[in-house]
Amino acid sequence: MDEQQRHTALVTGAGRGIGRAIALALAGAGFDVIVNDLPGSDDLAETVDLVRLQGRKAVALGLDVADLAAHDGFVDRAWSAFGGIDCLVNNAGVSVAKRDDILSVTPESFDRLISINLRGPFFLTQAVAKRMVAEPVDDLRTIITISSANVDFASVDRAEYCLSKAPLAMMSQLYAARLAAHGVNTYEVRPGVIRTNMTAIARERYDRAFAEGLAPIARWGEPEDIGQAVAMLASGALPYSTGETLRVDGGLAVRRL
Repeated sequence: MDEQQRHTALVTGAGRGIGRAIALALAGAGFDVIVNDLPGSDDLAETVDLVRLQGRKAVALGLDVADLAAHDGFVDRAWSAFGGIDCLVNNAGVSVAKRDDILSVTPESFDRLISINLRGPFFLTQAVAKRMVAEPVDDLRTIITISSANVDFASVDRAEYCLSKAPLAMMSQLYAARLAAHGVNTYEVRPGVIRTNMTAIARERYDRAFAEGLAPIARWGEPEDIGQAVAMLASGALPYSTGETLRVDGGLAVRRL
């Protein structure tokens, strides 16, 4: 990456876990980073410090991505922080409050997941994309959305999570078709089983599954695995690809006989 050029990334849900790992990987790739999490997050300050330790600038901005009315003001602040946004990473998301059978899913749980995991990223991407189109640059820009292996794999004990994540694959393709002419490539990164607070509840289950051959690469994925993938895409390693999915799942989706 040319250090003489401006490279700035906005990462949602960057307080910890995958989001923090993405922010640090982008910093390592030469990006200044705007890190986001819920307003009042106690974790963002540490992410900012870690980015700065890599010699890059960092700013923390609070936002609940489900709060659509706050998007325009948030994007204004993010855009102004370093004079633009070259990469948006849609990472913020939640899992179900309680794993339960699909026959027990409530409208309240369904609406919560759709609001945060799908509706929020769609409209935040729209707001950032409008600014990118209105203020073009010569360099490639990227929009990278973190989805889930549940785009491919049905989990009937968290059906609403699957339904909130699967449409992100199409969202990425739609924005790819719309934005390519404006020098913006979009990608979907599809993690497998990643070691985070979200998956800690199922640790023993996945430990057994990996031991029994769940994936060809027989280990948990780490947040840093996702961070490395995002940094590669954001750095322009695949300039003639857009709308593509990068699975970071240890081969989980490989069909085997």
